[in-house]
Amino acid sequence: MASDLETKAKEAFIDDHFELALHLYSQAIQLNPKHAELYADRAQANIKLNNLTEAVADANKAIELDPSMSKAYLRKATACMKLEEYQTAKSALETGAALAPAESRFSKLIKECEERIAEETGDVSMQMPEALAKNDVPAKEIELDKDQPNLEIEAAPPKPAYRHEFYQKPEEVVVTIFAKGIPHDCVKVDYGEQTLSVAINAPGKEAYHFQPRLFAKIIPEKCRYDVLSTKVEIRLAKSVPIHWTSLEFSREVAITQRVNVSSVSASQRPSYPSSKPQRVDWDKIEAQVKKEVQR
Repeated sequence: MASDLETKAKEAFIDDHFELALHLYSQAIQLNPKHAELYADRAQANIKLNNLTEAVADANKAIELDPSMSKAYLRKATACMKLEEYQTAKSALETGAALAPAESRFSKLIKECEERIAEETGDVSMQMPEALAKNDVPAKEIELDKDQPNLEIEAAPPKPAYRHEFYQKPEEVVVTIFAKGIPHDCVKVDYGEQTLSVAINAPGKEAYHFQPRLFAKIIPEKCRYDVLSTKVEIRLAKSVPIHWTSLEFSREVAITQRVNVSSVSASQRPSYPSSKPQRVDWDKIEAQVKKEVQR
């Protein structure tokens, strides 16, 4: 039965039905929890679905059950690199390369990890002066013109200590706060019916507080978070499986358009007969009568 589920899971994965493949692998694991191959394959499905911490856990379980499985180390390294855990990824790749020396992917990924680690530790910036020293451009060409006024170079604004982003799946929203080297006990995360509260207070670093009102309601008791070496990953369980167009709640303000009625000019206003009695000019009438008699 487990083998049938495994076959169906592989077929679903090939057809890019990763959610179905994950479900089938999970069913197969329930029937055969000691089969390392199932964990390694489920790790790959989790990677495709961006369930990176779950992928690492599956790869670790596969390695525990079968330490000689090279692809389990490859799965672990792939997930760790996406999590920016380059040291851990490199260690897994080196072990996998020793088990499968003919597999070229290990050496390529090890090189990429080394480059990423060098960027993080500042080795690349340390190598820049050496590169400039070897430059063959004559000194006269790079010398500043003394007749030109001194130009002040504006320093680039410092990068924020923390930043966040999110992605979602049908039943959960994953919030990632990028924060390197934060101890677990310096992170506090609380959940409300439609709120999230994150506080990071690490020694020697600026305090961080993030308290958004969420786009929709969540199930607090099903939410969880993990503190990794480069980030804090928070998983919010949706109360209703709807698509969130944003992480934070936003109220659409209905704007009522006013109809501007132009005022009617005095010339357009209707005129009505006056009720006041008109004055009679008797002298004028008498003059007209005399004129008629003389004719």
